[in-house]
Amino acid sequence: MKITLKDGSVKEYENVLSVYDIALDISEGLARAACCAKIDGKVADLRTVVDRDCELSICTANDEEGLSAIRHTASHVLAEAVKNLFPDAKLAIGPSIDTGFYYDFDHEAFSREDLDALEAEMKKIIKKGEKLEKFTLPRAEAIAFMEERREPYKVELIRDLPEDAEISFYRQGEFVDLCAGPHLMSTKGVKAFKLTSSSMAYWRGDSDKARLQRIYGTAYNKKEDLQAHLERMEDAKRRDHNRLGREMELFTTVDVIGQGLPLFTPKGTKMLMKLQRWIEDLEDKEWGYVRTRTPLMAKSDLYKMSGHWDHYKEGMFVLGDEEKDKEVYALRPMTCPFQYFVYKNTQKSYRDLPYRMSETSTMFRNEDSGEMHGLTRVRQFTITEGHLVVRPDQMVEEFKGCLALAKHCLTTLGVEEDVTYHLSKWDPENREKYIGEPEVWNETEQHIRNVLTELQIPFVEDVGEAAFYGPKVDINARNVYGKEDTMITIQWDALLAEQFDMYYVDQNGDKVRPYIIHRTSMGCYERTLAWLIEKYAGKFPTWLCPEQVRVLPISEKYEGYAAEVVKALRARDIDAEADNRSEKIGFKIREARLARVPYMLVVGQQEEEQGLVSVRSRFAGDEGQKPLAEFIGQICEEIRTKTIRKEEVQEETK
Repeated sequence: MKITLKDGSVKEYENVLSVYDIALDISEGLARAACCAKIDGKVADLRTVVDRDCELSICTANDEEGLSAIRHTASHVLAEAVKNLFPDAKLAIGPSIDTGFYYDFDHEAFSREDLDALEAEMKKIIKKGEKLEKFTLPRAEAIAFMEERREPYKVELIRDLPEDAEISFYRQGEFVDLCAGPHLMSTKGVKAFKLTSSSMAYWRGDSDKARLQRIYGTAYNKKEDLQAHLERMEDAKRRDHNRLGREMELFTTVDVIGQGLPLFTPKGTKMLMKLQRWIEDLEDKEWGYVRTRTPLMAKSDLYKMSGHWDHYKEGMFVLGDEEKDKEVYALRPMTCPFQYFVYKNTQKSYRDLPYRMSETSTMFRNEDSGEMHGLTRVRQFTITEGHLVVRPDQMVEEFKGCLALAKHCLTTLGVEEDVTYHLSKWDPENREKYIGEPEVWNETEQHIRNVLTELQIPFVEDVGEAAFYGPKVDINARNVYGKEDTMITIQWDALLAEQFDMYYVDQNGDKVRPYIIHRTSMGCYERTLAWLIEKYAGKFPTWLCPEQVRVLPISEKYEGYAAEVVKALRARDIDAEADNRSEKIGFKIREARLARVPYMLVVGQQEEEQGLVSVRSRFAGDEGQKPLAEFIGQICEEIRTKTIRKEEVQEETK
């Protein structure tokens, strides 16, 4: 058989060999470094027997797949350690993830002391260097095997597999786990690891199922890489919007109000208002949108017409019971069907299109409690939602325009380099999830593909991530912990106009179905605020700051002049406060730095006599004395242009 290697060279063998044996034949060094392989592009275990011509790539820790195999093996070492120290714990699942690995256990909560003890036990297991041996069993025998070991979650997983399935296991010494692999050849391959945290998780992510305890960890091939990761995680904790947003008094949550229902304090509210005013002015004055205001709820009839009742009811807050009540209402999870009726309010001709509607829309989604996190996933949120009703011949250009608006928003916020673009497609294997015929889906997906290619926007394609009525572009970003969230969405809809009997009158007087673009320009306000908190570690661009200037009189004698300075600043719509506390000026400056205020204006006798202010900034430190009018002109220009000044000095913010 002929084996084509990653470098294009070809090896020929008369007998079948395992991937590991082939790696060993190439070089002992490669065999020692090998973690897994890819056979014709598919990830495979090192124990996999190669019995045909193929393309073979040996993966090491330098490859994503190889690092994943190290982490997957580390999760099995963790599971063995837990069973050694806590024999009554039941095993659930333990995959590798982008940032490391986790394993879920049916057990009481693990303390930091427990994690430290588990780390020590894992080191003992690794030192033994037990080989990982793969074996398979028929489904019935596999069930009996795990029942004998009293692992009910493994039994449930096996029962969900086809009756004729061969079930694979990995053994390391006395420990055995249900697993498809791939894994390292020995536990000694786990060279640098750390258990980072533990938390509650639901079995299979379902809040109606058992509550489990999840232990998170990470693993690398080198201690230096592990240390760098841990330092990144420490920085992530400092930037975590959940901690920093509360510390900066931007938002809070209260148990008696409910999970996923944040309260925004005056500072956080001011930031949201600035974002909203900017977006609304941008859309209405520069991008040709009309603004709508629609109800927060509607009868179930509306959602049945749109298809959301059949495809999305479980994610909605329903008010009433269809079996008991004459009318059932639901809080809206989207705005599209409401805006369709705004469009239908008057007859439109081809000359009226495109008809671009936008709304600052508050919406409600019944998220599982285990899925909610800070401001990134909540049950009530507000988005910059819009719907463009267009002629088919306008669709491509209008879709490009929506992408251009989204990119403009990202650039203004300073996050354009932090996003990835995804073409979210339908899944033809799951037809019940979608409406419309395959031909429509294939055509619309190709249109989006062509647009992204023409605009030279790099993108990946995700099967099964489309809305039930059309494909979309999702613009995603990762939070400080590496989890990816969708920030902006632009959807191509060639189907819902039919369901709502939407039309326009063409040049010949005929009624024609329009196309619809569903889009956000900036996205969800709550999620965007979380993103900005983490991006800037609370040091926001001046135009977004809830407090842009703090005036610091050096003594109470100059409080009057400080008040005049504040008044002059506020007259130009600059958010300014005075710190009149009886504290030393050095203390006041440090306090302003800790509050991440962009500008501090120190005022004393000379400043009052000459109409000056002594400027200290977050960006350049001491900027010297300036006439008040000059400073006002400079900061107004910075705010107007939404300039993002580079931080030239590192201020203490601990």
